[in-house]
Amino acid sequence: MKFGVTVAPRISDWKLFVDLEAMGYDAAWAADSQMLYSDAYAVLALAAANTSRIRLGTGVSVAGVRLAPVTAHSIASINRLAPGRTFLGIGTGHTAMRVMGKDPMKAREFREYLRVLRALLHGQEVDYALGDGPRTDIRFLHPGEGFIDVEHPVPIYVAADGPLALKAAGAYGDGRICSHNQTKARLQQSLEVMRGGGAAVGRTLPADFHTAALGYACVLRPGESTTSDRVIDEIGSMAAASLHYWWELYQKDGDTSTVAGRCRGLWEEYLAFTERMETPPHKRYQQVHLGHCAFLPPEERRFITEDLIRSTGGLVGTPDEIIAMLREREAMGLNEITLLPAMNEARRNLRDFAEQVIARY
Repeated sequence: MKFGVTVAPRISDWKLFVDLEAMGYDAAWAADSQMLYSDAYAVLALAAANTSRIRLGTGVSVAGVRLAPVTAHSIASINRLAPGRTFLGIGTGHTAMRVMGKDPMKAREFREYLRVLRALLHGQEVDYALGDGPRTDIRFLHPGEGFIDVEHPVPIYVAADGPLALKAAGAYGDGRICSHNQTKARLQQSLEVMRGGGAAVGRTLPADFHTAALGYACVLRPGESTTSDRVIDEIGSMAAASLHYWWELYQKDGDTSTVAGRCRGLWEEYLAFTERMETPPHKRYQQVHLGHCAFLPPEERRFITEDLIRSTGGLVGTPDEIIAMLREREAMGLNEITLLPAMNEARRNLRDFAEQVIARY
């Protein structure tokens, strides 16, 4: 099992990446959400120039806000600073798009995006079209002049859940990242769909196809409960993000299929809470996403219950309990767990995890 951290990037605190390397983490993923955080690539550049071992990448870059050649160019620039330890997490933008009141990129368009990305990041020429415009051949013209690095291919880790996105991940990805609370059956089913997507383009998924999951963790102190103030301070922002996600799907078409069964009552309370927000309904997505994964607004604190933490895959417990959870995840086929604590509590939370869990794993 590899251990990563997803960072809500604040450019003035880029040294967090340096600290993560010193703590022994294997990878650091910079979240990409243009209305919420600092620019992921700017922060990664500072991190790449000041680290030497830790793997660095986006967690995840948003296809809908950049052209595929721009994303390839950005991550290839980071790869020039950190050759061989740079990766690209890429997704359709469930948060970054919805926080602007827009829909994520459609699956068919995303597949084409990945095709162009993969070719460019392998130093190849590829045909490319803007929207419905004509196709033209594009390639990086100065790959050997020090501007970018495509000599060391950048692995592409695709955030995918639906069947079309999973097939695209199998066709053009080097790995997949998902949420931490997925069952073994769902993980295995997803892998089969990705294998089918690879086979459709004459590709066999490699043995080292990467499987990562985004989650959160907190090591309990003796006598401490799952919902103590300290625990909520450290992981409440990430737990609340599930409520935001459920709300997004509900607003789209009334879909509540992703709401955890043990959280149905909590969901009804949260939905009533959002309906009382002062923000006009047509702009409510802005208020719902305040603090998203970075900090917990005080008014949302009451929704961080043990049921929410357990149903969203929170690794909260004693060191032995967390290690047992991780062994279970590893047996399910996961290669990496990437943790996202609250921004202002990140160092303490991640140091505890490194010293009490990773050191014993």
